[in-house]
Amino acid sequence: MNPPPPDLNLHRCTWPGENPLYVDYHDEEWGVPEYDDQQLFEKLILDGFQAGLSWITILKKRDAFREAFDGFDPSKIVKYDDAKIDALMNDAGIVRNRSKIVATIGNARTYLDIMEETGFSSYLWNFMDGEPLQNTFATMDDVPAETPLSKTISNDLKKRGFRFCGPTIVYAFMQAVGMVNDHIVPCFRHEQCAAMDKR
Repeated sequence: MNPPPPDLNLHRCTWPGENPLYVDYHDEEWGVPEYDDQQLFEKLILDGFQAGLSWITILKKRDAFREAFDGFDPSKIVKYDDAKIDALMNDAGIVRNRSKIVATIGNARTYLDIMEETGFSSYLWNFMDGEPLQNTFATMDDVPAETPLSKTISNDLKKRGFRFCGPTIVYAFMQAVGMVNDHIVPCFRHEQCAAMDKR
């Protein structure tokens, strides 16, 4: 059974437009604090695949990505060989970029290293002292593309071996997983996301 169409009369951030898939993502997922290790890994990888593309392109292909990449299970991804890479390059359901596919395998390896060390969620949320940053931007024009903190996280990820995780990608990731609440203040989701407690 399909969910009911979103209420387009609600005041929300302008970036989803009126695309039902995009609006639903904005209303249900974007800005919601995420603490699950593997969910964070998936979103960071997908944000890396977004580089040079629009997020709606990735969103439309997300189910195909999940199927192609074994549910974004890092313990399976690290075992991908040349034959699997070739299969992914022939999968029209995903973004067929060899550099990003190969980077995903290396990123899975780094993820597993961080899991052994601190846990991936703990590692990321420690940059925030465990709490989302509540921004109060009035318009989308006020929202930055990157911040000093996203640069810090990006540099640390790169130092550990992550690829396709520049500061702009990292900031988009932080927005998506609720590390920062960048719903504009007039948006009905700003207050709702601000009220969400840590798990």
